[in-house]
Parts: sequence; structure tokens; C-alpha cells
Amino acid sequence: MAKDYYKILGVGKGATTEDIKKAYKRLARQYHPDNKETGSEEKFKEINEAAAVLADQEKRGQYDQFGDADAFKRSSGFSGFDFGNFGSEDFASFDFGDIFDRFFGGGFSGGYSAQRQRGRDLRAEIEVSLHEVASGITKSLVVAKMDACSRCGGTGAQPGSDAVRCPDCHGSGMLKQARRTPFGIFATSSPCRRCGGNGEVVAHPCEMCDGTGQLEKEKRIQVKIPAGVEEGMKLRVPGEGEAGERGAPAGDLYIIVHVKEDEAFTRKGDDVYVEAKVSVIQAILGDEIEVPALEGTAVLKMPPGTQPETLFRMKGRGLPSLQGYGQGSEYVRIKVEVPKSLTKRQKELLREFAEAGKDKGLFRRMFE
Repeated sequence: MAKDYYKILGVGKGATTEDIKKAYKRLARQYHPDNKETGSEEKFKEINEAAAVLADQEKRGQYDQFGDADAFKRSSGFSGFDFGNFGSEDFASFDFGDIFDRFFGGGFSGGYSAQRQRGRDLRAEIEVSLHEVASGITKSLVVAKMDACSRCGGTGAQPGSDAVRCPDCHGSGMLKQARRTPFGIFATSSPCRRCGGNGEVVAHPCEMCDGTGQLEKEKRIQVKIPAGVEEGMKLRVPGEGEAGERGAPAGDLYIIVHVKEDEAFTRKGDDVYVEAKVSVIQAILGDEIEVPALEGTAVLKMPPGTQPETLFRMKGRGLPSLQGYGQGSEYVRIKVEVPKSLTKRQKELLREFAEAGKDKGLFRRMFE
């Protein structure tokens, strides 16, 4: 009877790689060579064979076309594994995690794409005023970083000289070696040390950067600070981090924004608060007063009888929303200033006012 790899692992045909991985891990530990139950050795061989096929997308696709293990083996030439040494080594000392990663880390697919390492991300800080937050601003920032060599353009090769295929890995970026394990002989791959996994080496290194493709330099960068930005907000400037390895993409620059405290305004979200000092007479009679605004000054109409600590709202005079729509408000808190000294005539007039009013004691306490 033909083997069914899905049934051996106890998973359905729609199982994900993660499902297969979990099933293999559970069964492999259940039927490992230290298990003395009858048939555990054969069962262990079966689950390893099933995992080797189903964990490899290419082999799994071929197996699904034929529907059974025998037809798949005849067509693909897959012959399983050599378990001749099975059980001859101490399983307790064997690195189970290593062989487990071989199945599900791409060890059976053999595919590797040599990639140069992307440049490192950088971090910088910038300070803006509340007035700059209100309008948005572009600021200049000097950043010290590893940048692409201007002579070789970041390739690391002398101009006119191209990189050549690595003689050690023959351009694959990987070196393969075989090792004998309790489960048979397994081929392993690791990045080539000579080319660093790039698959290429520089025959004639650039004289300016010694073949690294990078030089340390200071660069002036223009940073656009959006209106409405908040304290501690992080802005990303793509491609302004450090240069990548031999022409690989550069990293990004992340700007941490700090908003300076303002002498006049206090911020709460998109709203701002400010204090306005007025005289007793202005508070009593009402007045149009000039108050600080984020864009210069504004006129506030204060009605008669305004009480101390009254909070007036000036709609639309706050900070713009960072999302690009809406505007906060400016809140003006009234502070009534009581004069500390008066002329004789001023006192007489205020006494007359107090006598005419209902609360005669109020002005006596304030001005006598």
C-alpha cells in the first residue's frame, strides 16, 4: 500500500508549513530512537521522509500531482534517506533542534539568493517652536554617517574594474558540506566567508574606500516638519541612513521631534491656552483687547461684567490637525489686575461708584 505523507504526519492536504512543522515536532519526539516501543524506529523513518517532502514546496507540489509516495519517488528520483546508521549514535547528545531546522529552514530546497546587506538606520533629534508647529517648516540638519563612496559609487571596485564571481562558492554565495547524523547523511549550506554571501569579490578594490564602498562624511539634509507635529513624534526620511553594502539600498533616517516650551502658550492637543491681563474697569465695562496669537495677535471682544478667570474660546486659532483637516482653538483666560495705588481723584470716583452700587463694601475693601 502506497504511503500517504499527509496521513503519516496527521495533517490535511491544505495544511500550512506551520501545521506540518508542529506535527513533525510532536511525532519526532514521540518516536525518537530512545523510545523502546515496537515499531518506533520504522515510524521515525516514515515521519522524517514525509516531513522532508512536505516541508519542501517543490517536492510537495510534485507529490500532490501523483497522489502517492511510490509514484512520486519513481517520477522525481527521490529515494528517501540513508538510515543505515540509525540508532548507532547516542540520541541524547544529538542536536535535535539542528536537524529540525534543516527540514523547515529551506535545507531541502537548496535555494539561496545572495543579497547585500541594507544600510543601517540612523536616529537624530530636532527642536521646533510652537509657532513653527502651527505653520510647518523645513529645517536643515547635519548628519554624520557612512555614505556611498563618491569614487566607486558604492560598489567597492576601482572605476573601470568590475566585481568577479567568487572562486570559492562559484557565485552562489553559499558553501555546501555533507555531515553524517543518526538520521543519515544531510547536506548543509552556509554563507561563503570569502564573499560574505554576495557571490562576488572585488578584484581591484577602490583606492578611496579600500573596497568597502563606504566613506564617513557629514551630509546636510532638509527635513520637512509637518504642521501639527507633536512632542516625541518620529519622522522617517527614506534612504538617508547609512549606505548599504556595495551598492545595496541605504537605511532610513528617523527624526525625533521635540517641541520647545512657549513663554505665552500652553498646548493641549490641537488647542492652545494663553492668559490676558485686563484692568478692573475693562472687566466691568467690557472692552476689545489685543491678545497673543500663534500668527501674531488677535482681537478679543470682552463683554461687560467679565469675571476673573473667565475662559474665552477663539475657534480655529489653535494648531492644525496632523491628519490634515480641522483646526484647534485658542483659549484666553482673563486675569483681572487690581491697582495697588490710586490718585485722590480716582478714589473719589470709585467711592461714588460704590455708593451708587449695591455692594458698597466691595470697593471700600478694594481701594481704601
